[in-house]
Amino acid sequence: MYKIPTLPLKIEVETKAVLKQANAAHRRLAELKGVARSIPNDTILINTLSLQEAKDSSAVENIITTHDELYKAELFVTQLATPAAKEVQSYSAALKKGFDLTREKRLLTNNMIIAIYREIKNTKAGVRAVPGTVLKNEQTGHIVYSPPQDPEVIHNGLANLEQFINNDSLSDIDPLIKMAIIHHQFESIHPFTDGNGRTGRIINILYLVVKELLELPILYLSRYIIKNKAEYYRLLQKVRDTGAWEEWILFMLRGVEETSLETLQLIQGIKGLMQNYKHEIRSKLPKIYSQDLLNNLFRHPYTKIEFVQKELNVSRPTATTYLQQLVDHGFLKLIKIGRTNYYLNKPLLDLLIHAFHLDNVGEKSISVESVG
Repeated sequence: MYKIPTLPLKIEVETKAVLKQANAAHRRLAELKGVARSIPNDTILINTLSLQEAKDSSAVENIITTHDELYKAELFVTQLATPAAKEVQSYSAALKKGFDLTREKRLLTNNMIIAIYREIKNTKAGVRAVPGTVLKNEQTGHIVYSPPQDPEVIHNGLANLEQFINNDSLSDIDPLIKMAIIHHQFESIHPFTDGNGRTGRIINILYLVVKELLELPILYLSRYIIKNKAEYYRLLQKVRDTGAWEEWILFMLRGVEETSLETLQLIQGIKGLMQNYKHEIRSKLPKIYSQDLLNNLFRHPYTKIEFVQKELNVSRPTATTYLQQLVDHGFLKLIKIGRTNYYLNKPLLDLLIHAFHLDNVGEKSISVESVG
């Protein structure tokens, strides 16, 4: 049985290969941080990218929803919100809640982690106190890993992890290397009956914000994990079986580098599309153009009259006129759902779908479920 180690680890983790990969990951991460600053309204990135991360992180747990379904559900079209879409929305809300907490405190405590978990699962439950939770391969039913069952061991592990996260005097290793260790430790402690994977992936993002490697929570490793799902689970377990920390850390650092580049390209795509819309609307509809209007069109692929009213501080007839003119000139597509008109920024939706499209994801991967 795997014994949860006390952090910091008693082995050398900053090997030559790990430091080389960490440097490459840092370079890409710094580029991403810089480009993110060039978007005029940071809520555009937080809203669009947090939904993408929520979708992909939930997909790791086999909670599948489509982009279009998810964005419609986000607009509180409750009759269209499937159980899967609602779970993804809960993840997105948990990510934003965690970001607000960590941005204010510059800490990532166990109380914050429990609050994030409760938001994800829409529960009042906390750290598990009853034995019986194991991780099984969904296809075979084989037990892949048995996390600690003793509540005292779980709480001690979490207390040590909290210290490791927040007290840099315990260890001065590179923060990206530290993030990889934190993620493995949290998943091995497995403190909740369900939702540990999603909670752990939010911890990754928030830790980067706490360490000021990013200003916004926009680096999402879930897509990388989906693409390499079998390897992710294999390496998690290999550390427990053989202590193969270097392989695990290299895997996570490559994920940071790869995901930073992909997110950088997506942000550049959003920025380019915004610039195009800005020039075209100013040229064709100069009387209605404003930066607030542009921000509204890129805050979310869908908008509606009430959003334009509120964000531009205009009357309902004025908001309706603006949106109709944008439809007439091809900037938006009118979609009627029930009695409500919604206005779709189709180029933005297409950009998001294309950027995060995963071909044949998971066909050869294993799925692990937590059984309480």
